[in-house]
Amino acid sequence: MWFAEFLFLERNWAKDEAALKSGFKQLKHMPVPLWLALFVEGTRFTQTKLLAAQEFAVSKGLPIPKNVLIPRTKGFVSAVQEMRSFIPVIYDCTFAIPKSEPSPTMMRIFKGISSLVKLQIKRHKMEELPETADGIAQWCKDTFVAKVVVFWSCLLGFLMFKFFEWTSLLSSWEGILFTVLFLVFVAVVMEILIHSSESERSKPKNLPVQDPMKQKLLQT
Repeated sequence: MWFAEFLFLERNWAKDEAALKSGFKQLKHMPVPLWLALFVEGTRFTQTKLLAAQEFAVSKGLPIPKNVLIPRTKGFVSAVQEMRSFIPVIYDCTFAIPKSEPSPTMMRIFKGISSLVKLQIKRHKMEELPETADGIAQWCKDTFVAKVVVFWSCLLGFLMFKFFEWTSLLSSWEGILFTVLFLVFVAVVMEILIHSSESERSKPKNLPVQDPMKQKLLQT
């Protein structure tokens, strides 16, 4: 891990901030092209951690996550501020594993057993990101809110494909025109959902988190 230029942290921002900034500055002088992989959620996804993230979202009045955790933005903000002068783009990657498929594990990898993993990649120019720390943090949070909408849009797209396949709607020009108009309508609806779900537009609810709430969050 040392040879791979990993940045080791202590999960203490008072100490990690200086280590991160120093490490980012050293990357500027790398003699070869580089990628910096940053897992903004900060930990692996589990149902227990999802519940904790949902409780935190309720207490802060944030959109409640369903398939992702709440991003930890301090490291991301520091990375953008220190590296935006020599890193041109950010690739936003979303991994999804179907519930019917086994999760990839180190043991499966060592045994040579493959797993089905779906990957969506979005490319953002660094110059498109805000300049301020608060703006960068909000951009990151809104990106994670959009991931929830993307999940449902992908599910809707799959169901639509099966419907069109079953009805043979694409076999005529009228059917193709109807399909195009319907897809445009869906795209507009998805855009509205993304903007309406942005964190900056959410209103604090200040709801107490009790055991009944935990059960409700898990069922939604």
